[in-house]
Amino acid sequence: MPPTQKSAIERRAEELDTIAAVLPMERRDELAELLTDQDVETLRHLVNQGMGANTLRALASDLAYLEAWGLAATGQSLPWPAPEALLLKFVAQHLWDPEKRASDPDHGMPAEVDESLRRQGFLKAVGPHAPATVRRRLANWSTLTKWRGLDGVFASPALKSAIRLAVRAAPRPRRRKSAKAVTSDILAKLLATCATDSLRDVRDQAILMVAFASGGRRRSEVAGLRVDQLTVEPPIPVENGDPLPSLAIHLGRTKTSNGEQDEVVYLTGRPVYALNAWMAAAKISKGSVFRGIGRWGTVSKRPLDPQSINTIIKQRAEMAGLEPSDYSAHGLRSGFLTEAAIRNISLLEAMDQSRHRSVQQASAYYNSATRRSGRAARIL
Repeated sequence: MPPTQKSAIERRAEELDTIAAVLPMERRDELAELLTDQDVETLRHLVNQGMGANTLRALASDLAYLEAWGLAATGQSLPWPAPEALLLKFVAQHLWDPEKRASDPDHGMPAEVDESLRRQGFLKAVGPHAPATVRRRLANWSTLTKWRGLDGVFASPALKSAIRLAVRAAPRPRRRKSAKAVTSDILAKLLATCATDSLRDVRDQAILMVAFASGGRRRSEVAGLRVDQLTVEPPIPVENGDPLPSLAIHLGRTKTSNGEQDEVVYLTGRPVYALNAWMAAAKISKGSVFRGIGRWGTVSKRPLDPQSINTIIKQRAEMAGLEPSDYSAHGLRSGFLTEAAIRNISLLEAMDQSRHRSVQQASAYYNSATRRSGRAARIL
């Protein structure tokens, strides 16, 4: 490798290090070779703009994939802006018909491109991409183009038509992020596995209750929860009973908000008791709320990784005698809305807690719950 090229790669690696705290990248050295100077500068600019960490990770991941695909498919780094022909090539190589591929090996992604992406760890599954994945990568490609101050052709009729025809030619059933919703009956089974006073049981009980009762919070929001986001509220009066403790969670920036408005959800009763029990047992008074627990019961100072929330739910599902692959962190989110529908809680009230922006998306859970238990489904 020529000295000038090596120094350029090393420089990019150092620049990636400066944004690693906001944009964790385990494959820094590989990215430094793959991304161009302008790619890295674009990512640095987005970090400085205060874009959410999850959005940045998705952009960086898709940018790396696009650069790897561009090199494998054309032998060159991506041109900016990308010409329409390259965008159409991307669609053709990612949305294709497996039946046609069986009789025509030139249909879809060429074997050498597929092999290159697999060797670098960018491709794992076999077959065409999910339409949602292709659309997301094109959308992020468009976003990155705009952030470079350039105009793209991502809204061209030819590109939209190509995607529509490709999806129609090889339809795929849309899969939910969680195969099954974690409704109250399932949640009760998961909580039953947290029966001891061990730190792990106390923590996992608090995670399950808080994530569900706060509107089905996303795993990144649960893992990133901090003490300074919590505000004690006046107790809620209960007829013929003791008042229930109340807590406000100030969400800040979320997937659907920019952090400028104060997004707040509330916890009442059991979830508050569970959360207080965890924080008292782990002696947490500041910093991250949910943390890792070491082999000898040592509580880490670092927050849980968002993926750990998924792992905890699957572990608890297995302990409860359920199929772990049926449940994930998103199951708590869909489960909250499904349970709200079952209990005849109004859609708008449920959305106030879940913070869904789209009535169409949120109402889908209501429609499913209503149809499943309705008279039409029980006609026999």
